[in-house]
Amino acid sequence: MKNYRRLTFAERVKIEEFRNLKYSVSQIAKKLNRAKSTIARELKTNRYAHCSYKADHANRKAFCRSMYRKDGKTKISSNPKLKEFIHQKLALRWSPDQISVTLKRLYPNDKAMNISHEAIYLYIYVHCKSELKKELIAQLRQERKSRGNFKTRAVLEPKIKDRVSIDERPEEVLGREIPGHWEGDLIIGKDHKSCIGTLVERSTRTIIIVPLKNKNAATVRKAFEKELLKIPKTMRKTLTYDNGTEMSEHKLFTKNTKIQVYFTHPYSPWERPTNENSNGLVRDYFPKGTDFNKITNKKIKQVQNELNERPRKVLDYQTPKDVFNQFILNQLK
Repeated sequence: MKNYRRLTFAERVKIEEFRNLKYSVSQIAKKLNRAKSTIARELKTNRYAHCSYKADHANRKAFCRSMYRKDGKTKISSNPKLKEFIHQKLALRWSPDQISVTLKRLYPNDKAMNISHEAIYLYIYVHCKSELKKELIAQLRQERKSRGNFKTRAVLEPKIKDRVSIDERPEEVLGREIPGHWEGDLIIGKDHKSCIGTLVERSTRTIIIVPLKNKNAATVRKAFEKELLKIPKTMRKTLTYDNGTEMSEHKLFTKNTKIQVYFTHPYSPWERPTNENSNGLVRDYFPKGTDFNKITNKKIKQVQNELNERPRKVLDYQTPKDVFNQFILNQLK
C-alpha cells in the first residue's frame, strides 16, 4: 500500500481553479495525478460556505485538524517539555518563527520537540484559554505604525561643527560583510526628560544599550566611549549617527576611540536602518512614555542581553552574540 501524501497548498489552489472551470472530480483527479477519492474527500471535508471551495480556507481547515490529536489535545499541550520551552521563549519576546527554528537545531532527531511556527500561533490564538491567551499575545511583537514620509519635512541646516557627511563614508560599510561599523541613536523618555543610548553593529546586529543621566554632549560622548572601548579594536571602525547635538563632541570621541563618525542627511532615519529596527525591539520593553530615570542599569543590561541572545532570521537564526563572538575569534586566528 502506498503512503498517503497530504494535499499541498499548491494543489488546493489548482483544485479551486479547476472547480471554477466546472471540472468534474474525475477530471481534477486526473489533472493532479491523485486518486478520485482524495479529491472527493477534499471537496467534502474542506469546503467553504454554500458548498464552494476556497484554497486558503481549505488549507487552514486541514492544518487546524492536523494540529489536534484524537484526544483533543495539541502537540504542545500534550508535551510539557515543549510547552515550557515555548512559554519561556515567548516571555523573552521570541517570535514563533525563532522558537520553531531553534527547536529544530536543538532537537534535530526528536520529532516530539519539533513544531512549525504556524502551530505555535494556532496554539496561542485557538487553544489557550482567555487569560493565558491575553498574556501570550501580549508577548508577541506587534507591527508598528508607519513613520510617514520623512522627505516631506523641511530640511534644516545641521548645527554640528565639522561634521563628516555619510556621503564620505567608505563603501564597505554599506555591504555589512566587514564587521566593526556601528549605528547610534538616543531613545527619548517621558516628557523628554530622560533617555538611553543605543549602539548597533551593522554586520552582527549586536546592540549596546547605554544608560544616560542626560543627553548633554559630554555625557553622551563619555558614556558611548566607555561602552565601545570594552570591545576589541578590530570591531571599532565607524559610527553612523543622525544630526542630534548630543554628538557635537564627535571629534573628541574619534580621537579617544579611533572610531570615525559619519552623519546622516537631515531627517533621514532610513540611512541608519539597523539602528531604527533595533530601537523598535527596545521599545517592546520600554514603550513611549517610559521614564528612564526610574529604570535601573541592571534592567537595561538585562534587555540588552535578551536581545543579543535572541536568534535572528537575518542571521540565519543565529544570535547576535554568537555571530559577534565568532567574528572576534576569526580575527584572532
